[in-house]
Amino acid sequence: MDYFNPENFLGLAESEQNPDVHIVQLPYEMTTSYGQGTGEGPKAFIEASAQVELFDVRLGKDLPAGLTFSTVKPWESDAPTLRKQLDSMAVFASQFYTGTSFPIFVGGEHGILPPIVSASRNHPLVSPDLSNLTIVQIDAHADLRESLDDEPLSHACAASRSLDLGVGSLIQIGIRAFSQQEYDLIRSNDRISTHFARDLFNSSTGQQNWSKLLSQIKSINGPVHLTVDIDGLDGTLVPATGTPVPGGLNYWQLDEILIALFEGDCTVISADINEIVEQKDTPLTQFSAALIGKRIVSEHIIARTIGKWEAVKQSNDGEIEVDVFEKF
Repeated sequence: MDYFNPENFLGLAESEQNPDVHIVQLPYEMTTSYGQGTGEGPKAFIEASAQVELFDVRLGKDLPAGLTFSTVKPWESDAPTLRKQLDSMAVFASQFYTGTSFPIFVGGEHGILPPIVSASRNHPLVSPDLSNLTIVQIDAHADLRESLDDEPLSHACAASRSLDLGVGSLIQIGIRAFSQQEYDLIRSNDRISTHFARDLFNSSTGQQNWSKLLSQIKSINGPVHLTVDIDGLDGTLVPATGTPVPGGLNYWQLDEILIALFEGDCTVISADINEIVEQKDTPLTQFSAALIGKRIVSEHIIARTIGKWEAVKQSNDGEIEVDVFEKF
């Protein structure tokens, strides 16, 4: 490779003029409840990505495979409250939902999800009704609490607040840590479809449940936002994440989900990878996250080539619409 810049995603040369893919760093950490360090996660992700192989066997070629990338300067805010921080993040994220590029948001705690969802209402395929949007959530935790430590905007409430914003459907994969309140909500809310890890990886019925999951993913219609909390992977792959949990997805299972999603009936308009914490003794955690980022980009490129994604110009006047998180 003739050009290498470790401050860019995958170390690639980039273009600030109408890039096809934006890598958006959201170093947000205000409500972590166990392990700390997600605020440094995006930086560790970018650094680790420079060591990821550019060749992708599904593409049959090296990245960037004819596309242009832009690693965006990290979001920052000096807003005095958590809610105003989230408002700031939503406005920042909105600029990447023009419909002409594919944004991957890198966090940061999972509290980044509601602002991203709010910003997505500006995408031409969503605007203005979030009921058009499906969230596919890979996670160890349900993140459906009403509040945690008296904070309804905690990372543990990210999926609940996204539903409150008006998201039409939530599909959860690999869930294995949840409260009774969350379990009751899963059973009673028809907008939520949860595939528990214990069912997916059961020694006798797991393969049947796995096949049902892939069928559901392939049949999703409309715009999709993919949110990957890296603790959805088994804890052996991401031991430095805030709350690593055993019994999760292995890398190839996550890869199979990505393929099914991007080749299915939906249009994946954006993705996020979150709860990245830099691992000091070995780069395994951040490297695992960076490898997932590469595979998401590769599947997006394949989706473009088979007609599952195309740039869609905004039909509105470009005015930014976001929710005000002070209401929560």
